[in-house]
Amino acid sequence: MNARFGVLGTLRVVEGERDLTPGPAKHRTLLAALLLRPGRTLTVDRLIAEVWGEEPPASAEPVLRVYVSALRKVVAGIRTVPGGYLLDVDPGEVDAHRFERLVTGARRARDAGRTAEAADGLRAALALWRGPALDGVDSAELRRAYAVPLEELRLTALEERVELDVALGRGAEVTGELRALVASHPLRERAWAQLVLALGQAGRRPEALAAYGEARRLLVGELGLEPGPELREAHGRVLAGGTPGRAAPDRTPNETPNETPPDVADFTGRERVLDWIRRSVPAAGSAPVHLVLHGPAGTGKSAVAVHAAAGLDFPGGRLHASLGTRTPGAVLEDLLRSLGCPRGAVPAGPAERTRLYRSLVNGRRLLVVLDDAADEAQVRPLLSAGPGCLTLVTSRSPLSGLEAARAFELGVFGTDESVEMLARVAGERRVRAEPRAAERIAVLCGGLPLALRIAGSRLARRPSWTLEHLAGRLEDERGRLDELSAGDLAVRGSLALGYRALPDRERLLLRRLGALSAPHVAPWAATAVLGEPADRPLEALAEAGLLRARGLDASGQERYDWHDLTRLYAAERLATEEGPPARVLAAAGGEILDRARRARALLLPAEPGSGRTVARTAEQAADLDTARLRESARWLAAERGFLVAAVTDLHRAGLDEATWRLAFYLTPFFELGAHHEDWHAVAELGLRAARRAGHRHGEALLLRSQADLRRAEGRLAEAADLLRHALPLAEAREVPRTRHRLGLVRLAQGRRPEAEACFVACLAAFSATGDRRGRADALRALGGSRRAEDLLRGSLAAYRELGDPRGEAAVSLDLAGLLLDRKRPSEARERAERGLGLVRRLGDRLPEATGLVLMARVALAEGRPDAARGAAEEALGTFREYADRRGVARALLTLTAALLDLDEVAEAVDAVSSAVGEFDALGDRDGLAEAGELAREASRRRGLRV
Repeated sequence: MNARFGVLGTLRVVEGERDLTPGPAKHRTLLAALLLRPGRTLTVDRLIAEVWGEEPPASAEPVLRVYVSALRKVVAGIRTVPGGYLLDVDPGEVDAHRFERLVTGARRARDAGRTAEAADGLRAALALWRGPALDGVDSAELRRAYAVPLEELRLTALEERVELDVALGRGAEVTGELRALVASHPLRERAWAQLVLALGQAGRRPEALAAYGEARRLLVGELGLEPGPELREAHGRVLAGGTPGRAAPDRTPNETPNETPPDVADFTGRERVLDWIRRSVPAAGSAPVHLVLHGPAGTGKSAVAVHAAAGLDFPGGRLHASLGTRTPGAVLEDLLRSLGCPRGAVPAGPAERTRLYRSLVNGRRLLVVLDDAADEAQVRPLLSAGPGCLTLVTSRSPLSGLEAARAFELGVFGTDESVEMLARVAGERRVRAEPRAAERIAVLCGGLPLALRIAGSRLARRPSWTLEHLAGRLEDERGRLDELSAGDLAVRGSLALGYRALPDRERLLLRRLGALSAPHVAPWAATAVLGEPADRPLEALAEAGLLRARGLDASGQERYDWHDLTRLYAAERLATEEGPPARVLAAAGGEILDRARRARALLLPAEPGSGRTVARTAEQAADLDTARLRESARWLAAERGFLVAAVTDLHRAGLDEATWRLAFYLTPFFELGAHHEDWHAVAELGLRAARRAGHRHGEALLLRSQADLRRAEGRLAEAADLLRHALPLAEAREVPRTRHRLGLVRLAQGRRPEAEACFVACLAAFSATGDRRGRADALRALGGSRRAEDLLRGSLAAYRELGDPRGEAAVSLDLAGLLLDRKRPSEARERAERGLGLVRRLGDRLPEATGLVLMARVALAEGRPDAARGAAEEALGTFREYADRRGVARALLTLTAALLDLDEVAEAVDAVSSAVGEFDALGDRDGLAEAGELAREASRRRGLRV
């Protein structure tokens, strides 16, 4: 009699009437690890990590053998295989795999229109659950990798079964089950939508509408979000009075991301893997599919993924991310923005980003390509869990620990495919003219696509060469080119062929680029490492197939990238021929720092944090026009990846001074773009470098950078603590700037007297030392806190003298609000128009929205409610796009006033009600009081109590 295994609850092993479940906790964990992947080889290292976690005992391997021996006494089928162990049991004997098989079968029945059969299938699948997955199994890694996805699949299957029951008219039977589901998972909109539909179908319309109201209150109160399309659709159906049936399918977004790179023009072969990918594409509404393309270096994994993506239809869009050594959090930030998440709404923590990513993906049928993955932990948070989604992952590793993923190993080409690829790269006519030589090249390259591409590129850029000539050169290299099929050694040998054929200057550039870990470079950076103009050598390397021209970036620069193996080979050549990369980085570091410093100076003219306060003449100030400021922001955006990688390179090379300075220079750019993940990483490296170098000044500046980040994230207590630690380390001229930051934190905490004391002290210090930007900042902060016109005008004059349009714009808007409050609308309009014009030329969207609210208030004061309404609505749209709730609330107040002046009372009531909700969520008492006055006026006109 065969044993049956259970992991959907506590671990269970049953044979007939006998309970064979092992007792010791580690035994149960080991058995669970084997049961979750029956028939698959699990390495000893993998099992040790899953049984003991990150800190296994020194004796873990022999103890693991003892555990395996003990398990074999109660569980048949545990086999020792090369490198590890394998559990040879039928997956159908394990409840988790039986559950997944039943869910898949039910979904097929549903897609075929067999609704009752599908509902019964899902019911049978859900009946297998006895409790939380892996309950009592002491392995954080197994729970994270398997229990969490299984629980998510269970909830999805439950929702799908309920949806089918409603479609079959069984709404009255599932309302109790749905009540329990929304009670335990109150933020699952789909469950709320099904409850609304089920109650409506059962004839309990008032309860259905009340359920919608409860769901909306939860979503707005917990997430600040209105209900999504599915829940609104359910509400609309109940309101319409019909008998709700099956919910409408998800809608396709208006803006669809399409980020996968262009198809490879000379792509060759790979029909088997392409057919596997096409057959693996999930149907709409079915479980997501995760595919891993793996194999030796140079087998063309990325090219296959891109080519396959080009032929697949995914109406929800296509996302692409190059992983490399990036953290999942940094990749998630880019994916969230690609899906339309406003920059200010990207959560700070990786776990919160993962949850938001899964929420945004749900309901969209997406293709996601994750290129160059390092390991399972990097990929797991990025997997798309939405129904009908496909994730294509490329990696050198098979990522065996990636749950619910299918893998395909890419091998080398056969002779025919190799010759075909050579012809596509080098030219059909030349290859047809020398078929024997072409076959020799294919054999000597070992069928490795990267080696074939390099060989073909060399032929293409040397028209005078015959194929026989190249074949002879290949045969002479190293003497054992048959080892090209052996992975890294093969790739290294192939790359050496192209490297040695380069002119001296191109060889020098290629190996010096190996000092950089950035995935792409612009000509200026190549010039910095080469020590002379690098445009022509870059073009030559691109023609040789060792670099790839990516086209123009956002700032108008040509960018080049390269395969990571080419970069590693270049780094090896650098180490062999010139020594460690520190010397190259030290020489290039001056240019990198200078460009970053100049870009920062344009963002923050004469910012004292650089360690120098620059006084400018009127002519110099005029030169800092808004076009140059905008250009600086674009350059920093284009170079963000390079500069972040450069901080890591400099730190790794022990160049501490350059490391902390570059990290500090990047701070205002990270703040402007809300790149919090990069900000965290770079500031931490900069702080370590400053401390390693014993540089107190650098340590103080990097602590201040981290405090700015915490303040931007609303972590005010942490920000204050960092600033207190920075103060005793700061140089005398930087102490006031650090105290000024502390004042801003105190003001945000509502501790106005302490904040003003800081600002007053800073103003005196800045004035005494001649720090004109510091004085401008302090005047603005103090004037804003005290509502003092003379202080704000003094700040405005100071920013103008510095040539800082951003500072001038900010104070102009501050002044406009103050003048308007003092019943001087014409002066307020002049100031607001000036500030609004500046921020529009700078491209700063949030300050533009603030200016629009002020213009709306001015229009109201001048008796132009139509103009006020238009400006307020435009501002409201921007604030909502950037998830600025305080801005939303202020714009709603102004919109309410405009609507009341237009006698559109019903719309005014809606607007002020929304404003009350926002201010209440923010804990803003002043805002609530102001909204309350408008609400009373609206209710008086409507004759209702709001």
